[in-house]
Amino acid sequence: MFDPTTTPTEFSHVKPGDTQFKGGGLRDFFIYRDLGIAAATHGKVIAHLVRANIAPERGTGWHRHGADFHIVYMLKGWAKFMYEDQETLVSAGDCVHQRPGIAHFLFDYSPDMEYLEIVGPADFSTIEVPGPCAVPAPGTWDSAPALQQA
Repeated sequence: MFDPTTTPTEFSHVKPGDTQFKGGGLRDFFIYRDLGIAAATHGKVIAHLVRANIAPERGTGWHRHGADFHIVYMLKGWAKFMYEDQETLVSAGDCVHQRPGIAHFLFDYSPDMEYLEIVGPADFSTIEVPGPCAVPAPGTWDSAPALQQA
């Protein structure tokens, strides 16, 4: 049963102007906006917004995360991932649960791409892994409208 006197988390309310998008996150081609959840949960969970910063050149490379829970909810635009040997288009409104340990590669995205990422624990690791298959080359932002129709 829930006991509010022993809950090791805190109330948090972050408004749009409270935190800004900034670099320095996991990927230099994205910018991140902290939503205050890691602090409120004392590291149990992180939630941040991730936005495209520059056009994709190579993508993330094959990797997996040391995490118990990981979802991506696409707010704007689209991104193309390889999840193991499956190409997956994630569009605005889509939610992806990345099961623990799944090998994946984000290789293309639209200029307006923005997603909410929620991961537990907050200090999850990222481990480069060999890819199970070839990855398509990213498009260019000049051809983004054509890619979005695909």
